[in-house]
Amino acid sequence: MMVGNTITVAVITPNREQQLRALWCQLVPEPSRTDNSKLSTEQLAQLDEALTHTSTGFARHHEQLEFLGDAVLRLAASDFIESEHGQLSVGERSALRAQLVSDRWLADLGEDIRIETLLNLGSKASGDLAARATLRAEHCEALIGAMYRISGEVTPVQTWLTPYWQRTSREVLADPHRGNSKSALQERTQAQGLGLPTYTCQEISKRHGDPRRFHCQVFIQDSQAAEAWGGSRRQAEQKAAKAALLEPQTTAGGSVAPH
Repeated sequence: MMVGNTITVAVITPNREQQLRALWCQLVPEPSRTDNSKLSTEQLAQLDEALTHTSTGFARHHEQLEFLGDAVLRLAASDFIESEHGQLSVGERSALRAQLVSDRWLADLGEDIRIETLLNLGSKASGDLAARATLRAEHCEALIGAMYRISGEVTPVQTWLTPYWQRTSREVLADPHRGNSKSALQERTQAQGLGLPTYTCQEISKRHGDPRRFHCQVFIQDSQAAEAWGGSRRQAEQKAAKAALLEPQTTAGGSVAPH
């Protein structure tokens, strides 16, 4: 934030410092972390930067660390897949990694660690309820960037995220469509000569967090194949595609009977 010719930065109060040290202890297990009591003033400022949104107007905010965190996240996820799922083909690894670094996954991670309670937001961002998931995802990536910058290593990030990735990997690999039902449905309809599926989505509710906020219908050759609801447009489309994949008309081949 500029006040006259002065650039302002967030002030780390004693209470904020305590929060940041507690966060560091939560994210980095004791055997692999720098003693939290020895985190320097600059390292604490980097953690705080990762949790400070651009809407505050402060000069140090999360965007640069988010950019760094995006690269670190993809590298750490690639190493995780190599270590735990080395039998997968390159294409399968790519599909799994896409799930492990997705905005939705990051938003869920942010919810799990209750990152919103630590965010420093400006009035515009704090009042935008619809952007909560995006905020959680962005600041989790920035937090990953801060962890890398403080430690100089990817290992603390891998150690923190591995239990979450193990759980997500089990879910994704148990799904024959690898979490991407839209892609699976498209491949199936094209293989059957039915062309590309089309989707129509309608926002039914304005309430943030409503699991039935969006209603989606998927059509194959102009006939409705399935419908579903979701908390986001993407979720509703994926659920509709998954439902269509379970329909006998699209599992057995041939034309799709109208609903």
